[in-house]
Amino acid sequence: MSDNSIVMLFLPAELISVHLLAAFAIAALAGAVKGMVGFAMPMILVSGLSLFLPPDIALAGLILPTLVTNGMQALRQGGQAAWQSMKRFRIFLLIGLVFLLASAQLVRVLPQDIMLILIGAPITLFAVLQLFGIAIPISRATPRVEAIVAAFAGFIGGFSGIWGPPTVAYLTALGTEKREQMRVQGVIYGLGAVALLVAHIGSGVMRADTAPFSLLLIPPAIFGMWIGGRLQDRINQVTFRRATLVVLLVAGANLLRRGLMY
Repeated sequence: MSDNSIVMLFLPAELISVHLLAAFAIAALAGAVKGMVGFAMPMILVSGLSLFLPPDIALAGLILPTLVTNGMQALRQGGQAAWQSMKRFRIFLLIGLVFLLASAQLVRVLPQDIMLILIGAPITLFAVLQLFGIAIPISRATPRVEAIVAAFAGFIGGFSGIWGPPTVAYLTALGTEKREQMRVQGVIYGLGAVALLVAHIGSGVMRADTAPFSLLLIPPAIFGMWIGGRLQDRINQVTFRRATLVVLLVAGANLLRRGLMY
């Protein structure tokens, strides 16, 4: 039995050996970026994997690596610190969870071109705003504003696996201290990843033939995250973050192009 035949027994039919190697490289890159700035793994994974996989399989692939790496990020300063962050942002977590679970069911309903546009648009908008230094003028976290941002993040995250941009924009607008922001992102994204897993077991995205693919992406994602963490102390984070935003802008624009030309 050939290598490709063995792969076909356990993975989606769209995956062949060369695609697996490409998926591993994308997962490592996503992990490295996450290790540097604390977010962007789902965006890079879904953008990269969607180049050669259907959106639902790309979404399935990112679920488990995102869950594991966010858990590592959330618990980096210990469980007590993570619990305090959960208490502080409990409204965001609750509202985001509700909207994430609700919108997850859209994966099987939305046409592929619409899904690509809905994923690409927030990525592109976020990258453009950040590159031009446009911030949301929020002086303090009011329950109403927190609920609105959480609803949008959860809605986008449910059908795309991407809820980072509005979350990062919100935390940045609040002037959240760097270490706390990294931890809060890990907590929010980690709990969101748990909800995403549960939601897409129900939606059928995470199933017997897609779960092994997602499992295989965990090691390269962790390896990449380790590299990113090591680089964080050696490379100017502002410069690297700007370069990351350029990459995300290209990725988001590519998803929009595919959606518009589908």
